[in-house]
Amino acid sequence: MTESRTQRVLVVTDAAEPSKSLRDAIRHRAEAGDAQFRLVVLNPARAELHLLHPERHDRAAAAEVTLRSALPQLELAAHAPVIGSVSVRHDPMDAIEETLFAEPVDEILLDVPAHHLSSWLHQDLEHRLAHFKIPVVTIRHEA
Repeated sequence: MTESRTQRVLVVTDAAEPSKSLRDAIRHRAEAGDAQFRLVVLNPARAELHLLHPERHDRAAAAEVTLRSALPQLELAAHAPVIGSVSVRHDPMDAIEETLFAEPVDEILLDVPAHHLSSWLHQDLEHRLAHFKIPVVTIRHEA
């Protein structure tokens, strides 16, 4: 008999306040099997700002406050504690790579807007993450 272990799910979003779609996706994943959720919110500062620029840290601190107040909603959806933080990174690929190098991840849930041109060129986030050989689920929002 094979014993299943808790799956470590990395959730990446660009909004510190979770959308209904994100909460629903976490609830659905939690109901599908034992999962531990790690939420990374992308830094809301402009992408062109240097990592040490004060605005990047100020915007991250404000997003962290929003995230802390939103965590109970996510934990209710996950039926378990959710580890959440705001990344110093603005780019989702950078934030994901930084997390993957720091901790083990079995699955990725993406809640970031798609860029139409990058999808055409197969340079979208899902294709860029394929080399990690980790299942990626993109959350689709209601229109």
